[in-house]
Amino acid sequence: MQLFVGLGNPGAKYAMNRHNIGFMALDRVAEDHGFAPWRSKFQGAVSEGVLGGEKVLLLKPETFMNKSGQSVGEAMRFYKLAPGDVTVFHDELDLAPSKLKVKQGGGHAGHNGLRSVHGHIGEAYRRVRLGIGHPGHKDAVPGYVLRDFPKADGEWLDDLMRGISDGVAELAKGDNGRFMNAVALRTAPPRSSTTKPKAKATATPAPAPEPEPEDQRSSLQKLMDRFK
Repeated sequence: MQLFVGLGNPGAKYAMNRHNIGFMALDRVAEDHGFAPWRSKFQGAVSEGVLGGEKVLLLKPETFMNKSGQSVGEAMRFYKLAPGDVTVFHDELDLAPSKLKVKQGGGHAGHNGLRSVHGHIGEAYRRVRLGIGHPGHKDAVPGYVLRDFPKADGEWLDDLMRGISDGVAELAKGDNGRFMNAVALRTAPPRSSTTKPKAKATATPAPAPEPEPEDQRSSLQKLMDRFK
């Protein structure tokens, strides 16, 4: 069994915040892949289903971001899972909007949700880093992540969610590369060639020979000229 965790803050007030993109990803997966209805458990909301032949539990901690690890740890202990069975979807300031990367282990880079998860289960879990961009100065970060995505971001955000849903079965099977490729096909599809094929070269026709001038001599003159 695998545990997929989305990070965010509970309640309608935070639903469309940049900080809640992890919740959004799990909501899309649950909806598109026929998961069971959400129910309250492990200090969060959970939904069960199957992805790529693997049983998967989706978990959205409702402890608020800076205590997310409590919920994750409780679910892990209940199902006797190891950190390697856990994948956390979270917002990533250091990636441009719509960009996505998968990482195994490592630091929390100051992210309050990851810091809490680290404190409860260690750092050896997998992360799906969802790019939201950076406001430009660290003092602006709290207000930035707790603001809603603007309407102008709606298109790329929807493409990103579709891509995650397209490839999530590969993620469950452990193929990070195929998962990221599925996302890229949505967020950065290959461009179709607009170059017109070159016309085949054709041989230039030879110019028609100029007509010879008409012989103006009389029949008698022609005969005399033959004997000159």
